Amino acid sequence: MELGLVNTFSAITGGEGALTSSRMNVDSSKFSDLIKSIQSKEKETLSSSQIIKDGKLNGDFASGYSGTFTSAADKSSLPQGAAANQANNHVQTKKIDKTSKLYEKSLELEGFFVKQMLSEMRKTINKSALASNDFAGKMYEDMLFDEYATSMTKNAGFGLADQIYLSLSV
Repeated sequence: MELGLVNTFSAITGGEGALTSSRMNVDSSKFSDLIKSIQSKEKETLSSSQIIKDGKLNGDFASGYSGTFTSAADKSSLPQGAAANQANNHVQTKKIDKTSKLYEKSLELEGFFVKQMLSEMRKTINKSALASNDFAGKMYEDMLFDEYATSMTKNAGFGLADQIYLSLSV
């Protein structure tokens, strides 16, 4: 009687229940084989330098200051911007190694200040009704202004990074 009930049930569902069950068993078998193969391999570990490169996460597509200055002339360049305006003319002008990590970090700090300045300026702008006010729109706009700050820091020559570098390299 049970066999007749199963056949009647399969006839009603068109065999979909048996097919689904069979597929689940195959998928379960494949998954358990995958787990066994992973566990049987020698455990490999990754160092943090393989996961995170120079303080940036994998997939972080924002531009940075790494590799901004690479020429030989950048190893002994003169300060620019506010750092070039030294009050004491009798003091020997110091050279800046723009290819160093210290200068890169100085640029990051200058970029942070420029971003703060831009964010305060952005608050004074009236928003258009056409502008997106949702989470994604705000996030995109914030990323855009991050890139503006990075670009301004690299190209405007404010000199704040030069002053920071000179202060810390003494």
